[in-house]
Amino acid sequence: MKAIQIKQLGRPEVLQLVETETPVPGPGQVLVKVATAGVNFAETMMRQGLYPIQLSLPTILGSEASGTVVAHGANVQTHAIGTRVAVPFTASGSYAEFVVADAASVFPLPERLDFPQATALLVQGLTAYFLLRLSAPPQPGQSILIQAAAGGVGSLAVQLAKLWGAGTVIATASTTEKLELARRLGADVAINYTEPDWVTQVRQATNGKGVDIVLESVGGQIGEQSLQALAPHGRLVVYGALDVQLTSLNKQQVNQLVYQNQAFIGFALPTLLEQHPELTGEALQNLFDYTINGQLSAIVGKQLPLADASEAHRALEQRQTTGKVVLLP
Repeated sequence: MKAIQIKQLGRPEVLQLVETETPVPGPGQVLVKVATAGVNFAETMMRQGLYPIQLSLPTILGSEASGTVVAHGANVQTHAIGTRVAVPFTASGSYAEFVVADAASVFPLPERLDFPQATALLVQGLTAYFLLRLSAPPQPGQSILIQAAAGGVGSLAVQLAKLWGAGTVIATASTTEKLELARRLGADVAINYTEPDWVTQVRQATNGKGVDIVLESVGGQIGEQSLQALAPHGRLVVYGALDVQLTSLNKQQVNQLVYQNQAFIGFALPTLLEQHPELTGEALQNLFDYTINGQLSAIVGKQLPLADASEAHRALEQRQTTGKVVLLP
């Protein structure tokens, strides 16, 4: 089969198209022919050796895919051959024509949901879902600030926050086009976080109070400023900081958290679902249903051939994407 393999860490050019053996499903596993493979920013960090989980090289990147079951391992009684499925976490890298996955972690796809949409609802859809269900459930009348609101997680979080009864949803992004997308998805206020007074704009949008919830994925100076935008008793949830500066809290920031009764919360989808795998099925079914019923739009941006994986990584790193980026084997 064809796959994208890396043999060394480095720039996007280390992603190489290779011919390799098709994986064989073991006991309790299925083999899936990939229709779309998801690309996530975390994988650009893995490629550079900047992610907390270090790779064993050579390896095939990618964790999520949608496609069709083509073979079973021993003791698999579910997912008949030909079943369309979503695979949030594969047992082999998903930048490939085929993946193997535990049958228990593979979920049938409704016929009305296409493969790219389904892939957009996997890692990023589940992240948005559990951020707002578990880490920072919005209450009626509360305000929520969603950073990188035109991205894969952010675009879904904006919609779910409105769907689940948040008060004022404030979206941030770095371009006019991305801000327009956030407004179309339901954001009440859209602010360019590259503008020097963006925190002031957030406070103006909340009558000077600040926001009750921040979903933070940018990090660095933007992450620190997000803390400045937080209201008393507010919650700042970090789920994908690209820069670790936000975790180096100084005395003034700690005092703010303490004396303003604020919470600084971390979120990681893989460890959540590793500890509670039973949560995945219901969450995905809800996301699928919302999409089919027109309550949620799974935004699919770039759809690139498998061979162009390096271009997908460059686009993500340069923040040239909206919604989900997928590869088409």
